[in-house]
Amino acid sequence: MISLLKKVTLLLMCLALLGVPGMAEAKESQGNVQLAECIKPKEVKLQGDMRKLWIDHLQWDHQYMVSALAGLEDKDAVLARLLKNQVDIGNAMKPYYGEEAGKKLTDLLTEHIMIGGKIIDAAKKGDQAAVAKLDKDWHRNADDIAKFLSSANPNWTEKELKEMMYTHLKLLNDNLQARLRKDWQADIVAFDQGEDHIISFADVLTAGIIKQFPNQF
Repeated sequence: MISLLKKVTLLLMCLALLGVPGMAEAKESQGNVQLAECIKPKEVKLQGDMRKLWIDHLQWDHQYMVSALAGLEDKDAVLARLLKNQVDIGNAMKPYYGEEAGKKLTDLLTEHIMIGGKIIDAAKKGDQAAVAKLDKDWHRNADDIAKFLSSANPNWTEKELKEMMYTHLKLLNDNLQARLRKDWQADIVAFDQGEDHIISFADVLTAGIIKQFPNQF
């Protein structure tokens, strides 16, 4: 077992190697500590894989919005790719939480996508009553996702996940409203904010998995 002194030294060196302010002296005095000791390859891979899955989620969400509002011929093909992403996210959880849990997450995320699609259609028609009703369903589904994930991993709090899901919905709606107004700059800003947010969400999931299953990394 690593001694307390070595743990502290390693932590200082990790901070130095990662460029944390104030750690330069530690880096100079302990130059033999390698960054590989701080960051495990399997952790890096999980983070990269999780980020790609959730960036794809946002990207194909947005592409479907564009296609649906414009009535493009690729609408159905884009929707199929978007739905595949929800399967991919569920499958990524199966090694840690099992087949049933992975499928359950896919089902919840698929509902998230289908409700969002209905909101786009209703907004395009100007049916605000339908949009309001569907928005309630959308947030209820977000609650279900947060509750399900937090029940699987004690490091994911229901409150935090719910807030993050609500922000995701808000930014998607900001995108939608911007495109309806043909305010392309606002659409770009909302997408960029959504991308930053979804990366943060992916990182929360990654950190929770690593903390819950340290022996797998």
